[in-house]
Amino acid sequence: MTDRPLWQLSACEIADAIAAGETTSKEAVTAAVERMRERNGAINAVVDEFGNDAIAEAESIDKNMARSGPVGPLHGVPITIKENIDQKGKATPNGVTAFKDVIAPDDSPVVISFKRAGAIVIGRTNTPEFSFRATTDNELHGRTFNPWNDWASAGGSSGGAAAAVMSGMGALAHGNDIAGSLRFPPAATGSTSVKPSLGRVPAYNPSAPAERGLLAQLMSVQGVIGREVRDVRLAMRQLVRPDPRDPWMVPVPFDGEALERPIKVAFTKNSFEFPLHAAVDKALDTARAALGDAGYEVVEVEPPLVREIASEAGKCLFGEVGALMGNDVEKYGSETIKEIFKDYFEFFGMYEGAELIRGFSRRTHYAREWSLFLEQYPLVLTPFLPHPTYRWDRDTEGLEGIVEVLGSAVYGYSMNFLGLPAGNIAANYNDGLPVGVQIIGRRFREDLILDACEAVEQRVGIMAHRLFERG
Repeated sequence: MTDRPLWQLSACEIADAIAAGETTSKEAVTAAVERMRERNGAINAVVDEFGNDAIAEAESIDKNMARSGPVGPLHGVPITIKENIDQKGKATPNGVTAFKDVIAPDDSPVVISFKRAGAIVIGRTNTPEFSFRATTDNELHGRTFNPWNDWASAGGSSGGAAAAVMSGMGALAHGNDIAGSLRFPPAATGSTSVKPSLGRVPAYNPSAPAERGLLAQLMSVQGVIGREVRDVRLAMRQLVRPDPRDPWMVPVPFDGEALERPIKVAFTKNSFEFPLHAAVDKALDTARAALGDAGYEVVEVEPPLVREIASEAGKCLFGEVGALMGNDVEKYGSETIKEIFKDYFEFFGMYEGAELIRGFSRRTHYAREWSLFLEQYPLVLTPFLPHPTYRWDRDTEGLEGIVEVLGSAVYGYSMNFLGLPAGNIAANYNDGLPVGVQIIGRRFREDLILDACEAVEQRVGIMAHRLFERG
């Protein structure tokens, strides 16, 4: 086992060391809890910590280990859960003060899957109000800081998750994504993730008073954020367990059939009306070169209808949000989030009535065009944002801020609208912050995306190692 501190080890390293008897679950979890208690005061990533219970649980599964071996592939690995999904007996406030006393009556499918795999939950992570900002701040818990730089956003809405894992507060972090929330935080912090396909990971909140809107069901997915690609792969294999409470779940094996080599990768730098920053340009070139050297055939070609899809996605999503969430935002939201939503509605627009239904219908056309494109190019390398990480409160500065933070992420929310998987991996380091790129793949081929992300990671290095050198 490496001589690095236990809290710095990857999930794979921790699981392997425990299985080999080189350390114990209790030691691994204790190290993560101590790191959390040392660092979280400055980062504010974990907003509900239960370290003592986690250590006791780890001690219990150590006894199981002695009797019958590991509970599962994540035996003893310390993790965090985003506070917008249910964990039995814990609050699910979704970043909203008025919901702070909503206590989960049972575990969500993701929590069940993690526990079955042997992971130990050490705390719950911060999310913005209604989980609807690309930065993480709220009146209930306050702001989550980017561990690289105080002025920068940690991303959102899974900013607490990414800041926790990059600070060593657990080797893995649960996150979810309706318009980029598994990719904004990795882009901001240098962590890594893959937004899964629609139907890949089951989702259900027993505490929810009503079902979500149809488009929210189609666009929202559950996943994981890690420091290393191999950890994301290990965790995702555990999260694809079927759960009858989610009728969208498709029980497809995580690892798909091998494709004929070389795999073609479509490549674009098109950032439409948003200027492409030199640091992102360099990240894209680095990722393209890494994939080429790894044996991929990278072809510069424009993917179909991206800007049109993004426009449709915004109008449909905020049309549904306005109809189904608008009253709650007005009733329970802070003045800050109310102003942000007004700007969302103005920038993205809102379909209503029959036009909203027609927009839902056009989604099938766009998804078909992309399915046909992905037949020829199983992977697509794109920008995620056209610029590096933004200032943490940039989205509070009117339409200009909304455009920079969320509006320019056309390659992000368009993929949610289509239900396609997309990963984010750091491919550059600029002015003290990582710079991420996005890799899109065929439906249910997150494994191919992670293969490609690993090729980039091997070229650029693991950003957490650079961060840990700073203390």
